[in-house]
Amino acid sequence: MTLGVVTIGVYGFDEESFLRRLRDADVRLLLDVRQRRGVRGREYAWANSLRLQAALARAGIAYEHHPELAPTTELRHVQYAEDERLGVGKRSRRVLAAEYVRRYEAEILGSADLAPVRPALPKGAALLCVERDPEACHRSLIAERLGVPVHHLLP
Repeated sequence: MTLGVVTIGVYGFDEESFLRRLRDADVRLLLDVRQRRGVRGREYAWANSLRLQAALARAGIAYEHHPELAPTTELRHVQYAEDERLGVGKRSRRVLAAEYVRRYEAEILGSADLAPVRPALPKGAALLCVERDPEACHRSLIAERLGVPVHHLLP
């Protein structure tokens, strides 16, 4: 794998297809950038932290949690308000609210130390959150800030 980063969400995958996409992309380290490492819905129980970590270990993929890159609860509520205004649900969101992006970049990425993430990039790192579409998720903002080629894995 070249110096770059992969991103992946949970929605739209089942455990088998998720792990297959990671293996096909030669991902060796999953960087979880969720604040809450649980996913609602029975079909996504496999993505809850402990189950996901066990599945990754069986697949030979390392795991790290980076809560410092997760949006705060307050920031998530900024996005939820925009979702409500537009009449879209979290699972059907296609883009991030401009105010959310502005504040995430200022409040989180503006002070985030990405140094611990950079050494993982040539080892095949992937940023994980829940949204299917990277444009609807803060992981795309992190990937962009890293300033390296980005490949988004989709279901």
